[in-house]
Amino acid sequence: MPMIELSRKLALGAGLAALCMTSAFAQEQAPAEQAPATTPAPADQEFSTGTEVGAMPQLPQSRDAATVGETYLASKSESWEQRCIREEGEDAAKDACQLYQLLKDGQGTDVAEFTIFPLPAGGQVAAGATVIVPLETLLPANLQLAIDGAKPKVYPYSFCTRIGCIARVGFTADEVAQLKKGAKAVMTLVPAVAPDQKVQVDLSLKGFTSGYDALKVPAQ
Repeated sequence: MPMIELSRKLALGAGLAALCMTSAFAQEQAPAEQAPATTPAPADQEFSTGTEVGAMPQLPQSRDAATVGETYLASKSESWEQRCIREEGEDAAKDACQLYQLLKDGQGTDVAEFTIFPLPAGGQVAAGATVIVPLETLLPANLQLAIDGAKPKVYPYSFCTRIGCIARVGFTADEVAQLKKGAKAVMTLVPAVAPDQKVQVDLSLKGFTSGYDALKVPAQ
């Protein structure tokens, strides 16, 4: 089966965007080297494709255009979007914000979503990320991420919903620095229907440094 057929349109709602933006993420998530092993699925395991999800609806293009609790586009930094969730009141500094990128394959088909945000200073993990991949992904193969051709690091998937399967990734301060210096990262996932194949998509790092530095580091 062609790899392009394994790609799905994905959507990232405000509720999911807020899911990992808590101090609990920093406490629970370890860097890749310390990630717990996952239990392999049975050989005859079937993976449901779930409900087809279309392209994400147009986000409000400003805070003023968003309602309380709604995700809006705050700014762009080359390949990255800064997306925030509007809180009550007029102080935009209270809004939780993160960087977002939609990853496409060589045919221009939406394959995955990558969201990253800083975590409170002083912890082992400096930043958290949420990666959403298609439901047809082989979960025991885990997610791999390589920055500028370096040895890939492996991250387990946490759970699946109707919009896709989700990996919660923790980055150390050194790894965040690598992302800032890098040109691109390559994300690798394995299709459940073709476990001998690998789907690789590029995560552009253009504009990452300025976009990430503009995010507010949450308090302890």
